[in-house]
Amino acid sequence: MSTVKVSIINRSANPLPEYATEGSAGMDLRANLEAPVTLQPMERSLIPTGLFIELPPGYEAQVRPRSGLAIKQGLTCLNSPGTIDADYRGEIKVILINLSGEAQTIQTGDRVAQMVIQRVERVGWEAVENISSTERGVGGFGHTGKI
Repeated sequence: MSTVKVSIINRSANPLPEYATEGSAGMDLRANLEAPVTLQPMERSLIPTGLFIELPPGYEAQVRPRSGLAIKQGLTCLNSPGTIDADYRGEIKVILINLSGEAQTIQTGDRVAQMVIQRVERVGWEAVENISSTERGVGGFGHTGKI
């Protein structure tokens, strides 16, 4: 498996993001807080990580929810997946929302999201009058039914 070099500044006391297993696609992002943040039901907050990255051209970082956090505490990411563009140089922050029925507290060091680095392609549009037909055609949302 190939690796891509990404420059990173870590202004937190947390370790750098890392893959938990050999087959992991994402690396956990941890909260970097001055004080704990408590989210009431349906409340959202921007959670800093203390991380700044320099992606090479042709790459993006996607910020995604952590499944365990979602099922166990009802915390998930809004704007998911969030995209970090190759030319962004600000701090990585995570928009968390509490979808549970009770308050949830985030502490410094808590794993709040995961980040996946992906190669992206640029599009060169070609304006045409017609596009090819397929068996699916214009069938959209729910066109195949429930079963």
